Amino acid sequence: MSSGHVATPIHFDESEIDRVTFNQAGLVPAIVQDAGDGTVLMLAYMNRESLRRTLSSGRTCFWSRSRQEFWVKGETSGNRQWVREVRYDCDGDTLLVLVDQEGKGACHTGERSCFFRSFGKS
Repeated sequence: MSSGHVATPIHFDESEIDRVTFNQAGLVPAIVQDAGDGTVLMLAYMNRESLRRTLSSGRTCFWSRSRQEFWVKGETSGNRQWVREVRYDCDGDTLLVLVDQEGKGACHTGERSCFFRSFGKS
């Protein structure tokens, strides 16, 4: 059954990726936000290659710090992210990835957002 979502590659120039400041481990934090309602869904890390893969494929691709491998969001869970836009901040040290979220949500716990807990609330 088709979700109706379509991968939309983002055309980019390598000089644009050169504007991103990767940390000493070669990573940059990527905040993932729902393009429709603005909900912050998750934070993950990208290296230069996973950023290229995200832009080229139209699907979010991250670098797993624990497993030391690439992972595409939703490949095992079905909760895929369809990239609509990728921005970088004024310092170039943080990415904002706007997506259409497919499935239940972005969090591995089953929640829509990884930011479902608040301090001061039981």
